[in-house]
Amino acid sequence: MPSAKRAKTVESRRAPAPVVVHSAPLVLPVCAAPLRDGAVAVRGDRVLRVGSRAELCSSFPGSEELRWEGMIVAGMVDACATAFTTAPGVTARASVVSDLADPTAPPGISYVEVSSGSEEEWEDTERDAVITAIREVDRPCAVGIAAHTPDPQVLEDVAVLARTFGLRLLVDLTRHSPAALDEAGVLGPLCHVVCARPLDPGERKLLRLRRTVVALCPPGPGPAGDALALLDEGNTVAFGTRGHMPWPPAGPLDAGGPLGLAAAVRRHARELGLRPRALDRRLVEAATLGGAQALGMDRGRGRIGSLAPGARADFAIFDARGRYPYAALLGRPPCLGTVIGGVVTAA
Repeated sequence: MPSAKRAKTVESRRAPAPVVVHSAPLVLPVCAAPLRDGAVAVRGDRVLRVGSRAELCSSFPGSEELRWEGMIVAGMVDACATAFTTAPGVTARASVVSDLADPTAPPGISYVEVSSGSEEEWEDTERDAVITAIREVDRPCAVGIAAHTPDPQVLEDVAVLARTFGLRLLVDLTRHSPAALDEAGVLGPLCHVVCARPLDPGERKLLRLRRTVVALCPPGPGPAGDALALLDEGNTVAFGTRGHMPWPPAGPLDAGGPLGLAAAVRRHARELGLRPRALDRRLVEAATLGGAQALGMDRGRGRIGSLAPGARADFAIFDARGRYPYAALLGRPPCLGTVIGGVVTAA
């Protein structure tokens, strides 16, 4: 006991991690207005403060400053990916895996896939295997279930299982209608849906009422009109790169990731002559904060998808400049690097 007490005392006397100030001509926190000549102060894996470069350098004298060219923006969040997906600026993702022991970086949530074709198959083999995997994983708050089963009874049991263990759910609207998912007890704020098809007004309304995030994925995200309807009607939208496709894919992945999908919606809207108010801002929010909401990681300490005190120090740096920051970002400029949990990584 004395040795444990001494160890605790030594731990408490350790100096806090040094402050690093990341500065750039433009900072886009997403949850606040863009900052010219802004900066993000980071200690360890958390954001301490976001403000002007002059203010932060004055507040933290002697701290290391990393000066970036271009724009610092909250990290992109891929709301449906695989362990093999890479995209510029992505700092977190919802990874669909067959084995929870598979490595998943960058951080986020690992969704173990449930694909039983019948209730018998689920009861005989997959159910126990899923429960065992969930119980053995050492990251209980970063685990979910991807319900890819076609069987409605299995779907109901998966929903009960998720509520019992406090897990998040991910489902594909190519396999099930929102009405069927609602009947099975799947929809709700702990679930987000992958959508690669148009939704009718009733489906959009049901998802909105259940506070279920809609992740637009390939072969979409079009038509742009459907994405705009979701945004205009108040649905929370995110972007994901996997969608409903064979895996591994026959051709190369679109390396644009969530930001590339957001840019595609904007481009299609322009081609149709549509210029909704604040569209650029809302699309960037969908690629960042919308993805964080899909994963349930948009609130509290360590939240992602935006830059503010207490948030996880996840952000990307793009070679973007101009009078209109959101539009510049949707022009798909080169990614100069990413910072994940306060650690600088390559672009």
